[in-house]
Amino acid sequence: MIVRIMGEGQFEVPDSLGDRLNELDNAVLAALDTADRADFKVSLAALLAAVRAGGTPVADDVLVPSDATLPFEDATVDEVKALLHDDGLIPG
Repeated sequence: MIVRIMGEGQFEVPDSLGDRLNELDNAVLAALDTADRADFKVSLAALLAAVRAGGTPVADDVLVPSDATLPFEDATVDEVKALLHDDGLIPG
């Protein structure tokens, strides 16, 4: 799966990380639902950290479509809501 973090670039994330990313994505969604800004920031940071740690950066000169687009770490609640799909930020 190719995941783009806005302002950072793309990461190739192995399928084995999919379940963990979906758990973290669900935590972001739960924080959005409860309007808990502190939990939202922590959950978003954890999701981004998992992509960075588990993924391999895609070279800047390689053009591939992203399967998921994640906001930058300091994104607001409204900015993240604008990126949401029916199944959250991460497909699946």
